[in-house]
Amino acid sequence: MAQAQPVGGTEMQETIRFAGETFLPLPSGALYWPDAEALLVADLHLEKLSSYARSGQLLPPYDTSMTLKRLDRDVALTRARRIFALGDSFHRDEGTTTLMVHDRERLAGLVAQIDWVWIAGNHDPAPHTLGGTCCGELAVSGCLLRHEPQAGVAGLIAGHLHPAARVSMNGKSSRRPCFVWDENLLILPAYGASTGSLNVLSPAFAGLFDRACIQVMMLGRERLYPISRQRLVSG
Repeated sequence: MAQAQPVGGTEMQETIRFAGETFLPLPSGALYWPDAEALLVADLHLEKLSSYARSGQLLPPYDTSMTLKRLDRDVALTRARRIFALGDSFHRDEGTTTLMVHDRERLAGLVAQIDWVWIAGNHDPAPHTLGGTCCGELAVSGCLLRHEPQAGVAGLIAGHLHPAARVSMNGKSSRRPCFVWDENLLILPAYGASTGSLNVLSPAFAGLFDRACIQVMMLGRERLYPISRQRLVSG
């Protein structure tokens, strides 16, 4: 269950207990793992808007800068020594070649100062030469880090589905990205600035979780909110 603990010298915040480990979720959508001194992020989708330009959708390509700035801030906050990027770090494999100069320099600075592991996703399955380590999945201290979730795999931490929770209270509804987990599986929200989300009650999540044990932590602007499964609504 979630309980209050300090992180990075900041105010008290919620925690997630999973697979015998304690994790500190951040309002950004990152997950800090104190015992591993690691920051976990899923679905950065860097260079997503620049990839749209190739199909004629001319949108301001600032999403990469926003995402990397947020990541830089979270690394400084937590003082993480490692980053585990859980796949779809780039929206397309060729995104590694389209980075603007300032974004490439910021990313290179992060990779140089921290032990970075890139886990392959369905959008970016190929290894690259940006530094760090590229792999398909990684086992760490009883947890298995992978891009796509799967039912029945104990200790699996994944991304891919961009989970969000919708709650309705006092005639008003709110829908926000969220962390969602049970005894076996933990799925992180998408971290990228231009990513969408899927309701955790949508068919994409069917069969992944034990609904009797599911827990949800919704992202707020400055803090996180544990949400009872009874308050979840579709849509």
